Amino acid sequence: MASPERNKKILLEMVKQPSNDHCADCGAPEPDWASYKLGVFVCVNCSGTHRDLPAISRIKSIRLDFWDDSLVEFMKTRGNAAANAFYEKCVPLFYYRPQEKDCVVLKDQWIRAKYERREFTGESNSLQQGYSSGLYEGILWKKGKDNKQFLKRRFLLSETDFTLRYFTKEDSKKPKAVISMKDLNAVFQPEKIGHAHGLQISYLEEERTRNLFVYHDNSQEIVSCFNAIRATRFAYLKKVNPNLVPLITRSSIKEGYMEKTGPTQWEPFKKRWFILNLTDRKLSYFKSSLDALELGAVFIGTEGHGYSVREGQPKGSRSGRWRFGVTLETPDRQFVFLCDQEQDQREWIEAFKLVISQPMLPQHYNSMKTIHCSPCLQYTSSMRLTIIVKVVNDRK
Repeated sequence: MASPERNKKILLEMVKQPSNDHCADCGAPEPDWASYKLGVFVCVNCSGTHRDLPAISRIKSIRLDFWDDSLVEFMKTRGNAAANAFYEKCVPLFYYRPQEKDCVVLKDQWIRAKYERREFTGESNSLQQGYSSGLYEGILWKKGKDNKQFLKRRFLLSETDFTLRYFTKEDSKKPKAVISMKDLNAVFQPEKIGHAHGLQISYLEEERTRNLFVYHDNSQEIVSCFNAIRATRFAYLKKVNPNLVPLITRSSIKEGYMEKTGPTQWEPFKKRWFILNLTDRKLSYFKSSLDALELGAVFIGTEGHGYSVREGQPKGSRSGRWRFGVTLETPDRQFVFLCDQEQDQREWIEAFKLVISQPMLPQHYNSMKTIHCSPCLQYTSSMRLTIIVKVVNDRK
């Protein structure tokens, strides 16, 4: 006869082991659930997808559910390390492994790819053809540049010339745009786009960030598209600069609305959508969250290069609708932002401090030459930034 307390104690000891103390699928700490068919410990969020795969996985709480002796013995013979050694044996280097805070579609498809389709066990290479063949072609819903309507567009990704093309008509041979892998980035943005499978593709167009907002109703298809982009960019980076391979795709560390004034700090504050990226040390701003074209950008260096951030706004500066100020100091200009909530203010300051605290890499010095804003920033030989004031009302 099973002893519930004894079995619970065994499971709680097992989940403390180094290989089991994080979710087998997303890495979340202190998992409270386990699959007694796969022998893995998982977090509450990943357990939801496991429940949707009853033929593959069966889930129990290690604290609340009854565990039979035979199931506990099975768990003792398995564990996260042994399971992942088999199910993740052949994960491609470019394939994105979801983390705890990633969106649902990424974690859901990762779990299904691991256990349901067994794409990474090495049993069949054909299972990875959708994203690793060097060629991807598919139909995605893309948001129009100047309106909120999503329209079907054909996308063609090629490793041969390291480009992503999209066409306004399915049978068209002339692409609307040809996008180089050099500066391309892709990141899931379901909340911003308003679709659970929303993907944001960004690239540089005449040194300004351009965004494409797309989705596909099929979750496997959109994740395959995402990993196909990563595969092509991975191949590109291996060819041009292997040191940049870890930067296949990059997520922002902070996004949201702030109010921004101009260089004299007496121009009217305007509400703008800001994106802060740690990888390229870039603060971009857009008119709205779903704007296609960047209005401007600010490069953020280190404290040693004259960059700092503080709470509040300078005395005598103009006030806006929002009250919680953030002042960003650069070598030649003071940027003043206003946040709607105090929590937003704290998060932006922490994010700026994180970027400023990180040492600059060789590629960042090239970014200092090209990243612009309004007023624009120009790089000089003395490694300082000279303000070139451009009166462009919409970019203040």
